[in-house]
Amino acid sequence: MRARTVILLIVALILAGGTTMMARVWLASQRVARTEVAPLAVPTPSKSVLIARKPIQRGEILRPDELSWEQWPEGGIDKNYILLGTRTPEAYSGWVARAPIAAGEPLSEAKIIAPGNRGFLAAVLHPGMRAVSVPVTVTSGISGFVFPGDQVDLIVTYSVQDRPQPGQANAGPLLDHKISETVLRDIRVIAIDQKLDSKPGEAVVAKTATFEVTPKQSEIVALASEMGKLSLSLRSLVAGPGELKHEISDSPFEAPSNPLSETYTVDSDVSPLLRSPGTKQGGIDAGSVTILRGGQSTVTSVALQQP
Repeated sequence: MRARTVILLIVALILAGGTTMMARVWLASQRVARTEVAPLAVPTPSKSVLIARKPIQRGEILRPDELSWEQWPEGGIDKNYILLGTRTPEAYSGWVARAPIAAGEPLSEAKIIAPGNRGFLAAVLHPGMRAVSVPVTVTSGISGFVFPGDQVDLIVTYSVQDRPQPGQANAGPLLDHKISETVLRDIRVIAIDQKLDSKPGEAVVAKTATFEVTPKQSEIVALASEMGKLSLSLRSLVAGPGELKHEISDSPFEAPSNPLSETYTVDSDVSPLLRSPGTKQGGIDAGSVTILRGGQSTVTSVALQQP
């Protein structure tokens, strides 16, 4: 009996050890299997979408440096999002946001519009603004170095004639004078010819320039284009001393507090050889005096020597 007990004890120990070893091997194999399967079970972004790197306002023209790719959970990708591999950010240069886009928000076809598509120009304009085009030349358009997005002043040059004064029948022929006048300040250029974007360093000698103006300013531009020759004056990105940037005024004369608000120049201001409008030859101002005698009035011309 004692020998049988010893043998059974030895067999039990061997079975227990073998079972323990088999359990350890099985547990180790399960840990390895879980380690290999775990990375595949974690959901990872498998696609990238085009997002805005900064807030984009309605009507703002898109630039490639404002866009970037970002990984996005596949379950949250809308069918209108722009996916990596379809287009590059450069392909959307010159497009316009038809609705505000927040920083980090994916771009969608519903919120941007391509140049040439219906409603594109209307999307560029700020609320309440209008678009108006004027003809320009190589010189009046600053040799093609005015680009969409620039701020310019609009100058008109036209002729005026001396006004005959009472009693000036023998004052000699009336002269035509040239006057150059700034009719609008700090207006935004939204297109050159039919382009609303431009390549860096590319100078475009345009035939037309399109501005963003108020309804009243559009009337001023239309009238000025009939009065004479229009020219553009490019403004600096930084306002000078006494200047106010982005003034929106319907009248060219509403800047009395601005020391740089001179709005016109007469040819006599440029050349001392030309007399001022309404002035006789020889520097004599022609004027008139009304003399009342009883119930009669007589207009008599007088000559006053200028100091």
